[in-house]
This record gives sequence, structure tokens and C-alpha cells, in this order.
Amino acid sequence: MIRANASAWQKLLVARPDVRERPRPDVWSPLEYGCHVRDVFRVFAGRLNLMLTLDDPLYENWDQDATAVEERYAEQDPAMVARELGQAAGKLADDFDAVHGERWERAGNRTDGARFTVESFARYLIHDPIHHLHDAQPITDVMVEPRRR
Repeated sequence: MIRANASAWQKLLVARPDVRERPRPDVWSPLEYGCHVRDVFRVFAGRLNLMLTLDDPLYENWDQDATAVEERYAEQDPAMVARELGQAAGKLADDFDAVHGERWERAGNRTDGARFTVESFARYLIHDPIHHLHDAQPITDVMVEPRRR
């Protein structure tokens, strides 16, 4: 799912001529969402590594809005973001591919009190990039599979 999502992001970031345009002042542009998803993959790779190598690690809550401002998401190069997003997703997917057996039950804690196992962490992770892909695409661009009976 991580690799498929990254592929969709890469296509969106290089194909959309309006990738820098915000639909409203209070909603990120597709480029800003792409930067965020790239950074989600990076942050989660670091946290997964902590969970797999340390006993019950504690990791800081991440201020995503502050990161967007500090890293100037709106000014980044869409082609570079697409490449970096693909690399970050590939690393994270490879890291999850290497998890076997009881390692799925290893735990980690966020400073806000949230506790995850590697398995629940994986489920928590995948929601964000999928949700934001839909946020970044006009409704006419969203592919929806027909219901099967």
C-alpha cells in the first residue's frame, strides 16, 4: 500500500500544472500535501526503527504544521518532492517488509501518551497518505472502484 500510494503521489506531483495552487487559503496545495506525505514516510521510518531496536522507546510528538512552515513546503520543487517521496516510501516499505513474527508486537510511545505496536503503527500510518491523496485531487480525478456484489 505504501508503494502504490507513493506511485500515485509521484504521478500527481509531476502531472498537475496547478500543483502549487491552494483550493482555499486554509487548505494545503497538492505540493504541500506531497511534502507532508514525504515527511510522514521519513518520520515513520525513524519511529519504526526505534520500535524495532529499542525496548519501549519514547518519541516526540511531531508538529506537522510547524514543519510545513519551517521547510517551506509551498516553495519546494515538485519533481524533487516526487523523487524524495518515492525514496522515503521505498525505504519505509522495505523496513516493514523486514518485520516478521513477534516483532509486529514490539511497542513504542509518543510523548502525548499514544502507544503503538508495530502492527497498529502500520495501520495508523497508511491512513494519512491515502487520505491526503484524496485531499490533493479534485473529485473528478479520484478513482473509485465500482462495488462488487
